[in-house]
Amino acid sequence: MSDRYTNRELSWLDFNDRVLAMAADKEAPLLERAKFLAIFATNLDEFFQVRVAGLKEQAALGVRAPAADGMTAEEQLAAIREQVLPLYRELSRIFLEEVAPGLEEAGLIFSSWEELDDEDRKFVDEQFRQRVFPVLTPLAVDPAHPFPYISNLSLNLAVFVRNPKSGVSRFARVKVPPILPRFLMMPDGERFLPLEQVIAAHLEELFPGMDILAHYPFRVTRNADLSLEEEEADDLLAAIETELSRRRFGRVVRVEVEPSITDDALDLLMREMRLTADDVYLVDGPLDMTGLWALTELHRPDLKWDAFTWVTEPRLAPVEGEAPNLFDVIGAGDVMVHHPYDSFTNSVVTFLSQAARDPHVLAIKQTLYRTSAGSPIMKALVQAAKAGKQVAALVELKARFDEERNIEWARLLEEVGVHVVYGLVGLKTHTKTALVVREEGDVIRRYSHVGTGNYNDATARVYEDLGLLTADDDIGADLTDLFNFLTGYSSQRKYRKLLVAPVQLRKRLGKMIEQETAADDGHIVMKMNSLTDEDMIEALYRASAAGTKVELIVRGICCLRPGVKGLSENITVRSIVGRYLEHSRIYRFGSAERGRQYYLGSADLMPRNLDHRVEVVTPITHPSLQERIEEILEVLFTDDVLAWELRPDGEYQRVPTEVGINTHERLQELALRRAAGKR
Repeated sequence: MSDRYTNRELSWLDFNDRVLAMAADKEAPLLERAKFLAIFATNLDEFFQVRVAGLKEQAALGVRAPAADGMTAEEQLAAIREQVLPLYRELSRIFLEEVAPGLEEAGLIFSSWEELDDEDRKFVDEQFRQRVFPVLTPLAVDPAHPFPYISNLSLNLAVFVRNPKSGVSRFARVKVPPILPRFLMMPDGERFLPLEQVIAAHLEELFPGMDILAHYPFRVTRNADLSLEEEEADDLLAAIETELSRRRFGRVVRVEVEPSITDDALDLLMREMRLTADDVYLVDGPLDMTGLWALTELHRPDLKWDAFTWVTEPRLAPVEGEAPNLFDVIGAGDVMVHHPYDSFTNSVVTFLSQAARDPHVLAIKQTLYRTSAGSPIMKALVQAAKAGKQVAALVELKARFDEERNIEWARLLEEVGVHVVYGLVGLKTHTKTALVVREEGDVIRRYSHVGTGNYNDATARVYEDLGLLTADDDIGADLTDLFNFLTGYSSQRKYRKLLVAPVQLRKRLGKMIEQETAADDGHIVMKMNSLTDEDMIEALYRASAAGTKVELIVRGICCLRPGVKGLSENITVRSIVGRYLEHSRIYRFGSAERGRQYYLGSADLMPRNLDHRVEVVTPITHPSLQERIEEILEVLFTDDVLAWELRPDGEYQRVPTEVGINTHERLQELALRRAAGKR
């Protein structure tokens, strides 16, 4: 480990280890623990598809330049494998020894084909013939049929068959159809049978007349990162679609198999997919635990956390069943909403829905990075366009793993007359901003929303985010300039209040860090998802050396090393991992005596956010809203249930529970009190 930096990839694995710790928490309800197993597995899939795939590309090209921590690509790959192997073992242990037995005691049983009686097997036979068999396509390998293409993240059966007449043995691949549920539910509604076992039990029907010698499940992960040469792309939409079609043919970077697989079978898979032993991961228990997501749909409230119904920010609350005119409310003073505690529907969705219907609204402009399948935000934009309003939407086609959905939405918006921009060459548009232009008598007034999270009503129920609704003239003017930059030709370099990347966000944040470094009572507080930018880390090290107190809340990757003597003695780092995904970014500079500056926005302190994405960070100036942020920070810093602290040696350690403050439970309580008019 470097004296100054922790490796980015290993830090991310530390974060996913903290996610896995939630699955290991015996105090958590069983279906919530199963969900965290699925989250862990999903996270690991994306890590291999993008980060491991990228390192393998570097290694294959002979890139020897080390990362900031001094590790080469080959060294990082070796360290990743060393760290991932025990994570796999822990994943299997939690499922096999704790979650599955616990669910069985609660009446939810993961069955195997061997455990079924004759009546059960009759039911499975019928389900196989009616629902499974018609969509299966066995692919044989012989001199006339080459080894089949194995699609990304697909679960498969490697089947070995023999012709009883010729005695010739062959290999065949059967793909477990991803369009079908991961588990077949038995008639009692309490038992689940993995789909690969259903298929394996009926292989004779897929290969009639052949002897079934053996079968082994395996799962393949490929390089799924887009390698778009944007400077050569005259049509960004067409270029993205082309790259999406190529993604499924990316190089294999991982294969997961069960320990029962024979050496000969594994050698065949490795040879045909050009893998090494380091690409193979043995997994006890069912492959692809992302399928455990399906269990979250079960109606078993006794096995889940108590449902929390988000509240409506008091100033936005309905009066006699009718939502207030949000333009009147926002015009009277800034409003801040804190999701998922404050309703996303009764704030952001209502804001844009009212704008779509309001005859005085002339234009709506919005950035869209990720959104839901049946998005009410999109419906509002469609309604506004059909009503003849000027509607402009920047739909970021390069939002990883959401590209196809965004292409569909972009085309739908274009069909109804929305001015759609597909993003900028060389930049991702990651900012979360909306602008409404309204005619009020002889005056044109602008209403704005600047947030930390996506315009996605589904994730807003589980992602923690902040948003500002404001009629501030300067912010409205800044967003007008920003949208002109995004949709037209503009070299805008100055903004009145907003901090905008890649224009001046890095410089302004650096300047504020310097000011706190020079102050006798310097104090910096930052909350973000990831901290990897070397320049920002070095600036924080200088602040620490000058005696400035630096308190960081970093949910995920943190390459900074806190508490190191002579380097970062005045820096602390904690991570909050729990029921909700901590997603907001908060930046606070200054002391109580000198005064404090507060900011929230979409940017983490990563090179991609500061230099290669369009990001917006907005100041929070109203005293009551600053008090709200202070309240949030106080909860985060006193949490002793969900919090982890990063030690100087780069290891994370749980904060000892003394008082029992759980960030998410405490913020739920505060939201309920606020909605009831209490403090």
